[in-house]
Amino acid sequence: MSLQIWTIAIVALTFILYIGVAVWARAGSTQDFYVAGGGVHPVVNGMATAADWMSAASFLSMAGLISFMGFDGSQYLMGWTGGYVLLALLLAPYLRKFGKFTVPDFIGERYYSQTARLVAVICALFVSFTYVVGQMKGVGVAFSRFLGVEFGTGVVIGVLIVFFYAVLGGMKGITYTQVVQYCVLIFAFTVPAVFISIQMVGNPIPQLGMGGNLSDGTALLSKLNQLSVDLGFHEYTTAQKPMIDLFCVTAALMLGTAGLPHVIVRFFTVPKVRDARISAGWALFFIAILYTTAPAIAAFARTNLIRTVDNAAYAEVPEWFSKWETTGLLAFEDKNNDGRIQYYNDANTSFVEEQANPRGWKGNELTIDRDIMVLANPEIANLPAWVIALVVAGGLAAALSTAAGLLLVISTSISHDLLKKWLRPNITEKQELRSARIAIACAVLIAGYAGYRPPDYVAAIVAFAFGLAASSFFPAIIMGIFDKRMNMQGAISGMVVGIIFTASYIIYFKKDRILGLDPVSSDMWWFDISPEGIGTLGMLINLVIAVIVSRLTAPPPVQVQDMVEDIRIPRGAGSASTH
Repeated sequence: MSLQIWTIAIVALTFILYIGVAVWARAGSTQDFYVAGGGVHPVVNGMATAADWMSAASFLSMAGLISFMGFDGSQYLMGWTGGYVLLALLLAPYLRKFGKFTVPDFIGERYYSQTARLVAVICALFVSFTYVVGQMKGVGVAFSRFLGVEFGTGVVIGVLIVFFYAVLGGMKGITYTQVVQYCVLIFAFTVPAVFISIQMVGNPIPQLGMGGNLSDGTALLSKLNQLSVDLGFHEYTTAQKPMIDLFCVTAALMLGTAGLPHVIVRFFTVPKVRDARISAGWALFFIAILYTTAPAIAAFARTNLIRTVDNAAYAEVPEWFSKWETTGLLAFEDKNNDGRIQYYNDANTSFVEEQANPRGWKGNELTIDRDIMVLANPEIANLPAWVIALVVAGGLAAALSTAAGLLLVISTSISHDLLKKWLRPNITEKQELRSARIAIACAVLIAGYAGYRPPDYVAAIVAFAFGLAASSFFPAIIMGIFDKRMNMQGAISGMVVGIIFTASYIIYFKKDRILGLDPVSSDMWWFDISPEGIGTLGMLINLVIAVIVSRLTAPPPVQVQDMVEDIRIPRGAGSASTH
């Protein structure tokens, strides 16, 4: 069968499964809609958490960024993996015992303030919208290649799919849909890696194959280093970014994890605190399968891309090249009119000098969106059509699973934290459920439009969301659990200053992509910290302000201090409270 038929068949089958599960497990109450009734098995919940966690950034973008950044891309691996461990071990059990299934609910109760709740709702919406924009871009990338349409059309199609099963199912439907999506995405991610590892180095284990030798006896990474240097890029296995930025990006991704609402709510879908811990362990195992495979895929993809494309005759390019050109995510501009693809690092002026080049000219004529690398990798390696189609289905599963979870958080923040807990406390359960679904519908449309004009690559957009979460929620949550003296004045002041500082920094340095204005040079970064890493500095500012203000104002009420003591005692826990 042709690639198109294989893709249609596999994607259609997976979507029938997703929609069927969503209908079967649709929510009938707010408890089902928000926390799946609180009765999900820990292993099942671990698998759903892994699917929720491994978004389009993990599946589509992370390996793509590593393939171009090399060693510098390890910040995403370390940050996201370490962040989940931090959340699972340090915060989740306490939040689960507290019994409030949303971050704004925790902050509102812990800091005995509706103002604190409102600030937390605004922060949650800001973080979740930023995060979901990255997922919508990932959906657009996958659909554009699958259907051979322009990227924007792919986003519109993805919006319609997410709209259907997120609005219908709520958390109960999304949980069981995400179990199926995890199975699809992990199979789709690992199978091509095994194929390519065997093809390139003769080792069926990609994690080991990355350190293997090519058919000519050359070590894969040594070959990739040489190819990169020959094209004017830095060595693949050496760091180029300032160490302070590597640290800050990694820390922002780790600390931001602790404040991501769509991950935290997962620990309320199991019956007990013990189940939450078990669920976290299973999720880490499921996550590790993909995260340990990503560096190998990145190295394979980069090596194959350079060997296939550089100095190739444009008239003779493989079919995959032409197909990706159709999407607008890959482009060739013949600057010297020689009919061949020149792929060099324009930023390295020594490689543009004519005397340094036996071909007579060096420059870059190829524009590649990093987010296509995982999807294009099986095609570049000339794998069977069914494997290529499987990867498309996996990319869609990764993007849609996280998008659905994020959209649920957005709806929960509006219907539960804003309406039920503040504006309209007497609202009925039926009205609250209807409000949640309307909120999801509006969020899908807005996120779809933003995904059509994204400010960066998927992983970078998601990094912005993590930075915003780190600078707003992390100090409020960690101090809310471990510092009885932290009061509402300190928490509110810290959250407001932290998120405003971080958001302003990101917008200023990304305004060319967000607003279409002139770009700002990276030479103006504060302390060499990139927009992806500024959340770490924002978090520190938040923490300092929160501590100072809390010590200069009245302590929390005695009952609140007793409550903080109680949630740190590891015994018993009630079910998640929705009222």
